[in-house]
Amino acid sequence: MARGYAKVRLPLGGNPLHNGRMTEATKMAVAQLIKRHGEGERQRIERGVSQSVHRWSAEDGDDDLMVKFCVERFVPEGPDLVRLLSRLEGALEQINGHLYEMHRTLRRHADLAGDEFPFVDDLLATFDPAPDLTDQFYRQKLAFLALLNFDRDDLATMLRDGGSWSHERWAKSRIAQSFGPRIPKELSQKARMIGHACQQWVAKFHVPVGRLVDKSGTRWYAEDRALLTHWLVREEIKAQYHTEPGLNRQRALAHVLGRAIDGTIPKAIMDRAGAGLDTDPSDWDAAKNTLGGKAVVDTDTMGLARYERWIDQFNLAREFDAYHPEHPTLIARKFELAREMPELEVERLLVELLDHPVRTELAQFVAAKLGRPLEPFDIYFDDIAEARPGTELDDAVTARFPDEKAFERALPEVLRELGYSADDADFLGSKVRVEIAKGSGHAMRPQLTQYGAWLRTGRLKDKLGWDGFDTAMHELGHNLEQLCSTYFAPRPALRNVPNTACTEAFAFLYQSLGKRVLKLESPGGAGRAFATDTIQTMLAACQIAGPSLLELHTWRWLYANPAATPAQLRAEVLATAERLWERYYERDFGKDPYRLLGAYQHMITYPLYLADYTIGHVMSHQIRSHMRGKDLAGETKRITSLGRFTPDLWMRKAVGGPVSARALCDDTAAALARA
Repeated sequence: MARGYAKVRLPLGGNPLHNGRMTEATKMAVAQLIKRHGEGERQRIERGVSQSVHRWSAEDGDDDLMVKFCVERFVPEGPDLVRLLSRLEGALEQINGHLYEMHRTLRRHADLAGDEFPFVDDLLATFDPAPDLTDQFYRQKLAFLALLNFDRDDLATMLRDGGSWSHERWAKSRIAQSFGPRIPKELSQKARMIGHACQQWVAKFHVPVGRLVDKSGTRWYAEDRALLTHWLVREEIKAQYHTEPGLNRQRALAHVLGRAIDGTIPKAIMDRAGAGLDTDPSDWDAAKNTLGGKAVVDTDTMGLARYERWIDQFNLAREFDAYHPEHPTLIARKFELAREMPELEVERLLVELLDHPVRTELAQFVAAKLGRPLEPFDIYFDDIAEARPGTELDDAVTARFPDEKAFERALPEVLRELGYSADDADFLGSKVRVEIAKGSGHAMRPQLTQYGAWLRTGRLKDKLGWDGFDTAMHELGHNLEQLCSTYFAPRPALRNVPNTACTEAFAFLYQSLGKRVLKLESPGGAGRAFATDTIQTMLAACQIAGPSLLELHTWRWLYANPAATPAQLRAEVLATAERLWERYYERDFGKDPYRLLGAYQHMITYPLYLADYTIGHVMSHQIRSHMRGKDLAGETKRITSLGRFTPDLWMRKAVGGPVSARALCDDTAAALARA
């Protein structure tokens, strides 16, 4: 007895409005195809017809047209199926590649510092030349052609079977996965507008610190100095380890972060960022939240703005939920579709890091290094290599790279010094364009081989400086991955790496090489350098693991409380920060009055992204450990050009084992024993 549609497993991402419709037409299409192509094609026929019907709507045609399409467009195994794969790969490469480059160009002035054109840049950045592309893929039947002929595999299938697949089999799966749910263009446009609004809000959230005073009443910043929150406030805290009055400054800056987290930064302080310097000379004591000695009242603070944008992202996610019945939350989509790592597996990895016994030894090591009991902001301490003043680091950068363009011109030489062949150094180095971002640093990949990569970093007023260079080295790691995984991937459908954690692994790896590039690396040989890098990576991984857990717990709470107000969300974030701090950090760092685990602004712009940093640290150490005694350049090129498999399979091919914190934890224990 022939199996009907009702017994065929539904594919990923179907529209619930169409589940179970056209059963008789489906049976007819399957029967005709089996009659034409034989029983040997039954499994492919049933799966392909099911995937197509699951997305077919009344606007695509009636039942007869659906049957006709399936019968005429199904391609049996053989040379023609290979040709079809190649055709679709080429088509999607051109469509997606050119659209990506158009979006990058349109966003240019919104992303970069300088030459701002209010009201124009925002319109260009949110303009979409193909707002209904997803729907057009279906209306013009290209998506149906792919879904009819190639399996759209779910994560469980890829994890179970992917290790035995050829590049061709992986390409078939990736092509089918290119066609997700049919999202209305109005919702896509709304997503662009909300995403852009959140990004711009964060990019402009520079806290003026010219009036900030520490507990001694001392100001130490220029009147016009402002720090991007959270990134540059955190970096300024880290820079104060090497200054004489640093501890008082760190406490004051930590209070700035705390005020940003709970929304109590005075409006009078923030207004200076938008309206220029005013005439009010009042000191701002962030610890007491006073201006000129007078307490700031709640109505005169930034309030709930941060959490209003978080709620905007949540409400947007809920609108998308209806179009993803197999992944009906943003949490599920982020882990199962984007990250391709099960949610509970990632959570276990985070907890494994934070619960590992070596953290006690690590905290004792840092306390001894600092010569005092640890305080909450010491979670940001990760520079154990050398105690160099910030001015010395700035000077070292300036001596070699006076500005971002000098860094760009020197990239081929830098890559040669890191072990790249002359040809690869010239090729890769010449493909990177360095620019100054309006907000935090970021990297943009080429989607087509005729384009290069874009590296965005920050800078001081008159020079690149250590912070700009450190960020640039991080983004360079991204760029090298992006270029290698574009130009050297086995085939177009397998370009890129599995997920953002994989690219973060190389970003952290190359960021760790910054002092080597500046000829400031500590003496003592490769073993000492590896031990230092290991401890620094463990510190960084544990620092970001807490915010990663906070974000995951908060999104779970949002889905359990979908009517939550911004005020309720703020209360939950603060409470979660306190709970996680008490569980994983308080033993070593004391009580946290700032709720630093809630500081990261990624939570507003890139929901559920933070765990990728933690995974990236773990993976970067696995890769760095694997590379010991090997060719850095050669292994970078080999690993980044493996192809877009699942992270688990990618790591097995890269270093011989799955994603795991064991190497980092074990190597940290060994490094501490050596220290």
